[in-house]
Amino acid sequence: MKRRLAAPNKWPASPRKGLMKIFTSTLLAILVAISAVAPAHAQIVEKKSLNLDGAKKAIAAAVDYAKKNNAPGGVIAIVDEGGNLMALERLDGSFAMGATISIGKARTAVLFKKPTRFFEELINKGRTAMTAVDGFTPLIGGIPIIIGGEVVGGIGVSGAASANQDEELALAGANAFAVAGRAETGGREGNQPGSTPPATTATFVDPKSVAAAFAKGQPLLETAGYKVHASRRIEPGQAEIHTLDTDVIYVVDGSATLITGGKAVDAKETAPNEIRGTKIEGGEAHQIAKGDVIVIPNGVPHQFTAVTGELHYFVCKPTDLAETHLTTR
Repeated sequence: MKRRLAAPNKWPASPRKGLMKIFTSTLLAILVAISAVAPAHAQIVEKKSLNLDGAKKAIAAAVDYAKKNNAPGGVIAIVDEGGNLMALERLDGSFAMGATISIGKARTAVLFKKPTRFFEELINKGRTAMTAVDGFTPLIGGIPIIIGGEVVGGIGVSGAASANQDEELALAGANAFAVAGRAETGGREGNQPGSTPPATTATFVDPKSVAAAFAKGQPLLETAGYKVHASRRIEPGQAEIHTLDTDVIYVVDGSATLITGGKAVDAKETAPNEIRGTKIEGGEAHQIAKGDVIVIPNGVPHQFTAVTGELHYFVCKPTDLAETHLTTR
């Protein structure tokens, strides 16, 4: 009788095949994870916003201006780029409703990315339907805070001596970041006047960026030595005096009446080396139009008193650096 031998035990699968299975599974898991995360990154937009230190700095500048100009009161509100309240300061003598109004002005300025004066004057011209917009405060005294061409917050003031003084306090706060050699949003570098050192390389701006700048009236480049603005104007402005900057203007489109020389009435400093007034007395009127070039030396009062359509003009502003050094020590 033959004895049947038992079949030998089968060896387990090759270790190499097992490792390949593990590697393949891991790779698939990684690819699935990447495919899930990548679209999310593509949909994220980074935005700069004023932080608390920056908000406090803007309030301090506005309060300082109020004290120097004997403002009888005023409530100063600072909001971030989304219109959320960050800080509020109420000066002695302010009326209670001022807090609500100043917050509304700041929110309107930042959400519409325009000074609230624009909307009050627009409504006064008959566009009353805009008053139906929810949460809209179209009263003079709200200013967007812009750094590097980007709106990072807003400031609103209510309760000073007049609407114009409300705006002056707001401008002083918004301009608090134009400080000898640097601009801040509570720690971040900006691109306000005087915020960057003189350029050492050529700068090229594409036509699309230029057109976008003219549509909003924004700077194209600002350094400690000079500035280049793509300016847009649709209405008369205040009397202006730049104590350091010379304005070299080239009119691209539109026409306006420009007053130069004379004396600025009710002239007040609204920012370092910047003076504003209500009007000019004794100046000379000029009709400017497309193709004209105007050079206004620093210290000379000037004011746009009438604008036809939209006035687009390049402004190159060389700055007197020697005087800057003396005044900022």
